[in-house]
Amino acid sequence: MTSPQDDPTIGRLVADASRDVSALVQSEIALAKSELKSSAISGGLAAGLFVGAGFILLLILILLSITAAYFLTMTGMHAAWAFLIVTGAYFLLAVGMVAFGVYSIKKIKAPTKTIESAKAIPAALRGRRA
Repeated sequence: MTSPQDDPTIGRLVADASRDVSALVQSEIALAKSELKSSAISGGLAAGLFVGAGFILLLILILLSITAAYFLTMTGMHAAWAFLIVTGAYFLLAVGMVAFGVYSIKKIKAPTKTIESAKAIPAALRGRRA
């Protein structure tokens, strides 16, 4: 049989539980840090590879533009006119993209349903209907 001195007190039980919960939380934080560090390294590597691929695609676009201009010179056109036509095509593409962007921006509207329901929250917390 155990003596009264060996029985844990409520204070000791609370202290032990608090210590165990603290250790558990610290372990979970350490695990999350290690997982996030690994994910951040992978994400950084992926971002670097995407930037590199984007740069190579930009170089390819430049080379294709020069190639298109030289194909136009093969028709007997002067090189200056051929390069001007390619530049004009890119200019028209850029203007079209800007026009589509402006059209898309004009379609943006405020979230009216969300605003209405958010306005009803304070009344609901007070126990009234909106």
